[in-house]
Amino acid sequence: MSDLTKYMRNRAARDPQFAESLEAGYTDLKIGALLRQARERAGLTQEEVADRLETKKSAISRMENSAGSIRLSTLERYARAIGWQLSLELRPPRKAPEPRG
Repeated sequence: MSDLTKYMRNRAARDPQFAESLEAGYTDLKIGALLRQARERAGLTQEEVADRLETKKSAISRMENSAGSIRLSTLERYARAIGWQLSLELRPPRKAPEPRG
C-alpha cells in the first residue's frame, strides 16, 4: 500500500466530511499530497520551499492542501525548488469491470 493510500484511508476514517467528498476532490488532494511527500522526501520545510520560490509559506501550504487549480508551470517550479524533476503521464482510463450476471 502506498503512502498516499495510507494517508487517504486514515484521513477518511478521521473526517466524515472528507470521506463524503473524497471522490470529487481526489485528484486535487492527490496532487497536493504528492507535492508534500516529495518535499518531505527532499528534506525541506514549507518555509524553505517558499523561500526558493520567492513566495510565502501559506502559498506552499495551499498548494499542498488543495492543488486543484495549480498551473503546470507552477508544478515545474515547485519540482525544481525541491531538486526534483516533474514527470507528466497521460494514459487511457481504467476499464470498468464487466458486470457479472
